[in-house]
Amino acid sequence: MKIFVMAGTEDGRKLAEFLSGKGYEVTASVVSDYGRKILEQYDFGVNDKKLDAAELEKFLREGNFKILVDGSHPYALRASTNAIEACSRVNIPYVRFERVESVTGYSGAYHVDSYEKAAELAATLGKNIFLTTGSRNLKIFVDKLKNCNITARILPTAEVIAECENLGLTPKQIIAVQGPFSVDLNVELFKHANAEVIITKNSGTIGGADTKIAAAQILNLPVVIIDRPKILYSNVAATFDEVLNFIICNKPTTLA
Repeated sequence: MKIFVMAGTEDGRKLAEFLSGKGYEVTASVVSDYGRKILEQYDFGVNDKKLDAAELEKFLREGNFKILVDGSHPYALRASTNAIEACSRVNIPYVRFERVESVTGYSGAYHVDSYEKAAELAATLGKNIFLTTGSRNLKIFVDKLKNCNITARILPTAEVIAECENLGLTPKQIIAVQGPFSVDLNVELFKHANAEVIITKNSGTIGGADTKIAAAQILNLPVVIIDRPKILYSNVAATFDEVLNFIICNKPTTLA
C-alpha cells in the first residue's frame, strides 16, 4: 500500500522510516535541501517539491496513494491545511502525527498565539532577546525589535545564514549550530549572549522546548512561548504505533 508521509521534521523522517520498515511503500515529502539530503540515506521515495493543495491533490491521485500521514512541523499551518484539503478531494484517509507539547509550571513563562505578539511582549521584558524559533519568521522579529539586541540561533546552512545576513544581522548576532541542546548547553549559550528574554515555540521534547524552558528557569529569565496554531485535525495520533494502527484500520479492501 502506498503511503505519502509529510516528513519535514526529525520525527516525521523517523516515522517514514518506521512505516517503510513495516513493508509499506512510502514516499516522504520535504521542502528543504537539508531535509532532502537527510532522506537520501533511506530506501524510500522522496518528494522535495513544495506543493500547494491543488498540486498535492494531483500528486496523490497520480501516485495512487491510499493514505496521507502528516508528520510536518507542529507550526506548519499551511502544509497541514493543504494536506487536509487535498485528502478530502482525493477521498483518502488523513492522519496527523502530533508530537506531545512541553508542559511547564514555570512562572516566568508567557504564552502568546503569534510571532508578532511574541516580539511585542518580549520587548517589554528585556532588551537582549534570544530567538530559538528558527529562521522562517525571523523578519517579523527583526522588524519589530529594532530597539532591542537580537541573538538568533539557527541551523548552520548557507541558505539560512544568508537570510540572516540579508536581514541585517551581524555575525555576533548569529549562533549557527544544530541541536539537540542540553539544559547545560542552553544555559551557557543564553549566558554568552547576555540574554534577558528567550523566545521559543512549543515544539515538544524533540524540538528542545523542554530544555530551553528549564535553562531559562535556572537563569530566572522570562520565556515567551508561541503556542501552536489551532487546527481541526480529522484524525490525530501521538505515537508511531497509533499511526500504524490507523493505517491498518483504514487499509483499502481492494488495492489498485
